[in-house]
Amino acid sequence: MRAINPWINFNGNAEEAFTFYKLVFGGEFTKVVRFKDLATEEFQVSESEENKIMYIALPIGQRNLLLGNDVPAFMGKVSESENRSKILVAAESREEADKVFTGLSAGGDVEGDIDDTPWGTYAGMFRDKYGIEWIVEFDSSL
Repeated sequence: MRAINPWINFNGNAEEAFTFYKLVFGGEFTKVVRFKDLATEEFQVSESEENKIMYIALPIGQRNLLLGNDVPAFMGKVSESENRSKILVAAESREEADKVFTGLSAGGDVEGDIDDTPWGTYAGMFRDKYGIEWIVEFDSSL
């Protein structure tokens, strides 16, 4: 398997969230598509949703992408408080783990401080300020 790339749904703030993620991870977006870019006679987009994100991709490392989009209003809201999936960031060092943990958890709710774990890694877990759940981990045995 080449990579597993998480895709996150947002309730209209995908661009804001991905701008924040870009500050933490670095890099540049490889693609940003807005709903208005897909509008046709058959697929009409309301003015209130035309600038929302249909697709956004941020490379992380050499093989991974963090992807996301805004869910159109006609599809209903994403239940951010019930999202029990987590995105695992496998850091290359304790220093990188600390940097990513500190950056992404800013303004969010820490569920488990970053520290040595009973299973031999260095990890922490939190929900970021956009309601997305993350685990940041460094495994020195890999």
